[in-house]
Amino acid sequence: MAEPDPRRFFNSRERVALYLATDGRCTACGAELSPGWHGDHKRAWSQGGSTDVSNGQALCPECDNRKGTGSMASALGLRDWQEEARERYHGRRGGAGESFLVVATPGAGKTTFALTIAMDLIKRETITKIVVVVPTAHLRKQWAEASAKLGVQLDYRFANAHGAVGPDFDGVAVTYQAVASAPLLWRKLCSDRKTLVIFDEIHHAGEGDEQRWGPALKEAFDVAARRLLLSGTPFRTDGTAIPFVEYDEGRAVAGFNYDYGMALADQDVVRPVVFPAMDGESKWRRSGELAVTSIALADTDEKTVPPALRAALDPQGEWIPSVLREADAALTQERMDNPDAGGLVIASDQSAARAYARILERITGEMPAIAVSDEPEASQVIADFGEASSRWIVAVQMVAEGVDIPRLAIGVYASRIRTQMFFIQVVGRFVRMRGSEDETTARLFIPSIQPLVGYAQDIEKTVDAVLAQEEKRVREVQVSGEGESGGMPILLPAFETVGSSAAVHRATIASGMSITPEDLAFARTVMTRSGAATPRGTTPEYIALLLKTAGATASLPEQRASAKATPLSDQKRDVRRVLKRKVGRLAILRKVPHEHIHGELNRHFRNQVTTADMPSLLKRIEMVDKWLEEEK
Repeated sequence: MAEPDPRRFFNSRERVALYLATDGRCTACGAELSPGWHGDHKRAWSQGGSTDVSNGQALCPECDNRKGTGSMASALGLRDWQEEARERYHGRRGGAGESFLVVATPGAGKTTFALTIAMDLIKRETITKIVVVVPTAHLRKQWAEASAKLGVQLDYRFANAHGAVGPDFDGVAVTYQAVASAPLLWRKLCSDRKTLVIFDEIHHAGEGDEQRWGPALKEAFDVAARRLLLSGTPFRTDGTAIPFVEYDEGRAVAGFNYDYGMALADQDVVRPVVFPAMDGESKWRRSGELAVTSIALADTDEKTVPPALRAALDPQGEWIPSVLREADAALTQERMDNPDAGGLVIASDQSAARAYARILERITGEMPAIAVSDEPEASQVIADFGEASSRWIVAVQMVAEGVDIPRLAIGVYASRIRTQMFFIQVVGRFVRMRGSEDETTARLFIPSIQPLVGYAQDIEKTVDAVLAQEEKRVREVQVSGEGESGGMPILLPAFETVGSSAAVHRATIASGMSITPEDLAFARTVMTRSGAATPRGTTPEYIALLLKTAGATASLPEQRASAKATPLSDQKRDVRRVLKRKVGRLAILRKVPHEHIHGELNRHFRNQVTTADMPSLLKRIEMVDKWLEEEK
């Protein structure tokens, strides 16, 4: 296919020519063109069509929408939720200056959706410029690269001192901080041109010194022609109202919502994720005192969590090195199936990040990438790691949100931040799928403390509910033909870290439950009785997990019924997806590559999963369920 024309949209002179060539009427239906008519490419721009009058035609919006719905979706690879949200956006009775909030789970594709809306509005001449406001400098470049693929040029190097955006740019990508430091400049820029402002992760708009960012952003952009608000977590820990967001009894009102459960049910958007919860002893004393406090992480409360977590995360102790060793072993297992799978450690500060990197270097013999600040070189480190096949990257907060590294599969949560918003953002780095054939079940190792374990349980309840709903649905086809816990205190008591024990893996949050010592004792009894039936390498923690999850059930809203019969090929595709997710969970429990389990199934049924008939595929699921039961 030919490379797309660098210029995506017809200019004013070319639009005049297209209008005159059809005597002011729609080329398709002959209706008189009204303001907002579309300059369309005869040969689609995405397929190499040039932005030249020889390849252009004037269309009314209705004809262009009928022509472009399929082609645009195909060109951009729009998912169903993006098309539905797009229809919702254009179908509402909105006008100049309105805001539209889209809440979508991390990894769902908010950037692509927003750029689609921007292209729609430019084509309709509703807007002529775009401003994308982002939390970090790294995301400025990421947005510019994503938009350039669609022929929309954003200046991500723009500085307030420039005063004006170059005429050859369609817009600019800028940080919240930069806008808040010069709101009148941005008010002037938005007043001069009909501007769409896209707020990436809008919840950041309540930040800044004494929450002054919000008022500054309102001053800058209340004159914008359109505002599109994007967020995966539309709330703030401090309860601060987010600019341009409508509230109903304290809850943000979204124009469109696409949560993690919906994305997981769609099967090709996000991965399932499990949370090995690592326990262990932490020791500390108050500065100037001799008495040492020692407590297990799982036994901490709101008062003891800060010093206990601080001691556990101290690189001089035993806890964090043991967690890193366990996580690296999990990464080794994952790389048997995906050789370029990577791991991410989220650290509390730069000093800890560098210390963790040195520990990982001793474990692996390979120095991890380190991204510790929001500087251009750190952004390049992240970009290089995303394209490489190295094992680990260690970062502070800058990789916690908005950064796209699909090869990440294993994570270590080594941050002292305990808010739900930050936790969800970190989880979002690991759930993005690499295609419909991606069988990865991501793992994020977390300290065994509240409220982190509670957040993990909520996510895993969703995972299990979706898997149960998928299996129920595929079998029926055959039969029928928030709450926020307190964040990290700003002022900590003066504690002196004494040490920490090696981490103890007492719980894996994989079905919305945590494992108690009593569960472990029962699991060991089951392992003793099962004898040779227990696969080598299986731990009591994993057996306890299976015992807890074997009877767990959950429900989701009923899926929309299809008015048409489902083709057999689609039925088999859905069954294979359920099988893959079950195999993924069994692979984690047995600590073997997926291909080992698939190979065992192939040998037993004497066929391949790609060519097996439907009865054989269903029997495979039954066998995997039986193996899970035998783990008892």
